Amino acid sequence: MNRFLSQKFRFYSFVSISLLLYVHGYNLEDSYLTPYSTVHEPLTFTTFIEYFLANGALRFRIPLLFIISGYIFSFQDRKPYAERIKRRLKTLIVPFLIWSAVGLAITYLWQQTPVTAQAVKAAALDQMGDNRPYDEIGWGGVLYRWLVSPVSFHLWFIRSLFIYNMLYPFIRWAVTKYPAVWLAIVFLFWHTIFSFFFIEGQGLFFFSLGVLFNKRNYPIHKKPAWFSHYLSWLFFLGVSVIKTFMAFELEPATASTHFILHTLHDISIAAGILAIWFGADPIVKWCMNNKLFESATSFSFIIFALHVPLIHYTSQLAFIYFHEVRNYRLLTYMLVPVIIFFLCIAFGALLRSTLPKVYRIATGGRGF
Repeated sequence: MNRFLSQKFRFYSFVSISLLLYVHGYNLEDSYLTPYSTVHEPLTFTTFIEYFLANGALRFRIPLLFIISGYIFSFQDRKPYAERIKRRLKTLIVPFLIWSAVGLAITYLWQQTPVTAQAVKAAALDQMGDNRPYDEIGWGGVLYRWLVSPVSFHLWFIRSLFIYNMLYPFIRWAVTKYPAVWLAIVFLFWHTIFSFFFIEGQGLFFFSLGVLFNKRNYPIHKKPAWFSHYLSWLFFLGVSVIKTFMAFELEPATASTHFILHTLHDISIAAGILAIWFGADPIVKWCMNNKLFESATSFSFIIFALHVPLIHYTSQLAFIYFHEVRNYRLLTYMLVPVIIFFLCIAFGALLRSTLPKVYRIATGGRGF
């Protein structure tokens, strides 16, 4: 792997994770956005911007992270499979358990005072739909939430990634022997939002693409001759804008609406990956040669692991105190992710400097 490709992986991993704060930090009335979600409130500058970013232009991030993960994992084929899986237990499953517990602890602490408890209840993050205080749910319910349905719901990514790593011998065989058939199957899984036992179509498709790019030696560090910076960004942003307007105008809960929005969603993701990956090389080089930026990328995993549920609870707390301020929803959406971003970096820097062994275990050895 050449140096610039390594820099691109690190840069886009950091950027994708950082932008995740704006995907999770929206405050639309519909608190759970699917690829085909419509908006059940008036079209305003605030609602447009939030949907456009959270459910449009920024949705390329997780697919791109899966591509990077598949490429890097398949790059290590010289190492024994059992050794690699054992290492992934330390770098994925142990951090999953740690940060799932941290999410529960943060929630419990916020439940102890009336105002913050109100913010927790308003956020309604519990995946079981039971937003009672943990004192009322009991140890059995808390244990289930720790292991299966964490309040830090975004941790599904590293749990699913571990499963794809376990399935890697089969994925590699399918990608190398029958690439067209396998990619067609997993593409349908992605488009139909297939999910079974923590295996979901989006991750499986893009992880497989990453494996394919490596095994075919595709020069992903180079801009293809056919690629146009101008047209790629115009198409990517244009599709995201069109989808956003349609989400406000189309009839909700109809098959045609679901099909149109879901199709535009998938097109936006594919176009976004191409535009972002091939259309910003000068920015990548400048940023990765900047010592401050490069230092910040060391805390990518901390930002990923810690921002949920903090960003949701903080947003709701801002609503409680600043709901009379003009444009408070947009201000909350713009500012709270920035606050949480720097809070995560500060926490990561403090933890790494004071308890380096704990930091190493909690991050799976990342950030050193």
